[in-house]
Amino acid sequence: MTQHSSVLWLFILLALTPVGAQAAPPDRPSVKAAAGSDWPGFLGPHSNSKSDEVGVLGKWPATGPRIVWQRPLGASYGMPIVVQGKLLMFDRHQDRARLTCMSATTGEEFWKFEYPTMYEDLLGYNNGPRCSPVADGDRVYIFGAEGMLHCLRIADGAVVWKLDTAEKFHVAQNFFGVGSTPVVEGNLLIAQIGGSPPQQRDSPPGRLDLVKGNKSGIVAFDKLTGEVKYSITDELASYSSPVLATLGARRWCFVFARGGLVGFDPRTGKVDFHFPWRAKMLESVNASNPVVVGDQVFISETYGPGSALLRVRPGGYEVVWKDSPREQAMQTHWNTAIHVDGFLYGASGRHTGNAELRCVELATGKVAWSEPDLSRASLLYVDRHFVCLTEYGELLLLRVNPKKFDLVSRSKPVDPATGRPLLQYPAWAAPILSHGLLYVRGDDRLLCLEAFTAAR
Repeated sequence: MTQHSSVLWLFILLALTPVGAQAAPPDRPSVKAAAGSDWPGFLGPHSNSKSDEVGVLGKWPATGPRIVWQRPLGASYGMPIVVQGKLLMFDRHQDRARLTCMSATTGEEFWKFEYPTMYEDLLGYNNGPRCSPVADGDRVYIFGAEGMLHCLRIADGAVVWKLDTAEKFHVAQNFFGVGSTPVVEGNLLIAQIGGSPPQQRDSPPGRLDLVKGNKSGIVAFDKLTGEVKYSITDELASYSSPVLATLGARRWCFVFARGGLVGFDPRTGKVDFHFPWRAKMLESVNASNPVVVGDQVFISETYGPGSALLRVRPGGYEVVWKDSPREQAMQTHWNTAIHVDGFLYGASGRHTGNAELRCVELATGKVAWSEPDLSRASLLYVDRHFVCLTEYGELLLLRVNPKKFDLVSRSKPVDPATGRPLLQYPAWAAPILSHGLLYVRGDDRLLCLEAFTAAR
C-alpha cells in the first residue's frame, strides 16, 4: 500500500467515526453474566423498582455485600441502566454531559458520548443530569438537565437524532432543570416537556407561577426520527416519570405533572382525566412516580397534600381515599413507593430529620408500621426482600413484612485503605439489580456489589 493510499484510508476511517463519541474498542473476552434480566430504564423492567430475580443472599457478611467493581462519577443524580451486558451511565464532567458505555460485569469502558452543557441549577444543587438513560432495541435515549434530548446507537454511541426541547417548546427553567425520564411505547418516546408561549421562556428564574402552558406539557416523539407525533396538556413538567400500564383491554399512560395526575391513551394522546394534586407553595414539586395496582393509581408528594388513591376508567376516575390536611399516610419525596400484596412501602417525609420508612395499607391508607431515624431512603424489591439505601449511604436488607420493620442485615461500604465511606451524601437514587449484580451510588461513586448466593 502506498503512503498516499494509507492516508486516504485513515481519512475515511476518521470520517466514519461518530462525532462526539469515542469509537468502540475491539471485541474483548467478556465475563459471563449470571442468569437474570436487564434493567433498561428508570426503576427497571416494570418501572416500579421491582426485580424478578431470585436467590438473594439471606444475610450479608459483616463487611456487607462484596464489591465487584467501583468507579468515580461526575455530577449527576440518576442511576445507570443495564442492557445487552452493557452498563450506561449519564453524568457531567466540567461543561460536558457524558454517556459512558461500559461492561456491566467489570466496569471496563467501551465508548463515551459527550455534548456541551451550560445548565446551572437555580437552587444550588449539582448541575449534572437527573434522568436515567432509556434503552429500546439498539438505541438509547438520554434527556439532559438543560433539555437536550438525544437518541444514540448502543453499539457505538453514534447520534441517530437530537432535539433541544427547551428551545423548541420555549421551556422556562424549572427549579431543578429537567428530571423526568421518558418512556417508550410502541414507536413513540413519551416525555414530560412543560413548554410555554415564546414570550414566557425568559420569565424570572423560579417564577413558575408566571408561566402558563401551551399544550406541550407531555409530548410524544417518533422514537426513530424525533418527529413530534402529538402534544397534550397545559401542565408544566414535574420530576416524576411517565408510567405505562395495561388496564383491562386498554393501554394507559399516567403522568404526575406539576399540577396533578394526567391519565391518557399513550397511542393517541387522548386525555381521559386530570386530577389536581399539588401543594400550594411555589417551590413544591411532584417527584414520586405513580404506582399502578390493578385499576387503581396511587400518587404521593411531600410538600402538603400527601397521598391519594384513585380508581381509573376510560374518561374519568373516582377517589378511593386521600390524605386529610391533618394526617398523611405517606409523603414520598423523590422516592417511589413499592406495592407488595396489598401494602405500600416507602420513605415518607420531606426532610432528613422527619423521614420515616413506612408500610401503608393500599385499600385504606392506614399506616401499618413506621421506622424512624433512617433518614430519607429508597427501596428495591427482590425475592421477598427490600434493599434499602439511606441518603447517607447505609445499605439495609429487609424482609417484606406488613406487620413490622424486619431487618436482616445492614452495612455501610467503606474504602478498606482509608476507612472513608464509599457512598457519600446525597445517596438519593434507588438501587438497581441486573443479572445478579446490585448497583448503588452516592454523590460521587458507583458501586457494583454481589447480591446473590453463588448457587441460584
